[in-house]
Amino acid sequence: MSGSTIPSFRSKEHHITEPRINERIRVPEVRLVGPNGEQVGIVRVEDALRLAEEANLDLVEVAPMAKPPVAKLMDFGKFKYEAALKAREARKNQVNTVIKEIKLRPKIDPHDYGTKRGHVERFLKAGDKVKVTIMFRGREQSRPELGRRLLDRLAEDISDLGFVESSPKQDGRNMIMVIGPTRKKAEAKAAARRSREKSNAEARAAETTMPAGSATAE
Repeated sequence: MSGSTIPSFRSKEHHITEPRINERIRVPEVRLVGPNGEQVGIVRVEDALRLAEEANLDLVEVAPMAKPPVAKLMDFGKFKYEAALKAREARKNQVNTVIKEIKLRPKIDPHDYGTKRGHVERFLKAGDKVKVTIMFRGREQSRPELGRRLLDRLAEDISDLGFVESSPKQDGRNMIMVIGPTRKKAEAKAAARRSREKSNAEARAAETTMPAGSATAE
């Protein structure tokens, strides 16, 4: 006997994430909404199903907890297809946030600072966040203003590419600042792709316009 109840239970679980449609709507009446969002009013579910059939549409329960439940006339297959397209597009545009890290010393020499700044600029151009860490050693810990001054300088130098997302904060022997990119990662990837495509097109154009006898004989 218990075996006869298990399929029914599983069937209910299978449909729990989808709205009830058509004959699965088992209530005496619904508040009906037309295909264009117009309010039809409270009607018997039999009448709502008849209207759906006449319009070659589905009756979809969109607010089951309402009193009475709200149902709408729509093409449910088309609705699910468009919803799947939107979800896929959202996943395609979703880009995981990447945080790069750069470590500096308070008394960094100009050449090393230029190199480190170049790394920060490259990360920001790619749409990544950058965690900048100033490492204090020994007596340097008594001069936190050195680290803050260096971070302020860096923020000023890269202000056209990024902004200070998290102001400098002391964390033990370190001082940390987070810089966010002004360009989103998706935009940065699209710009890089356009740049590659442009370079490839220019290279192909140069090859086609090169004179036939321009190659150097060996």
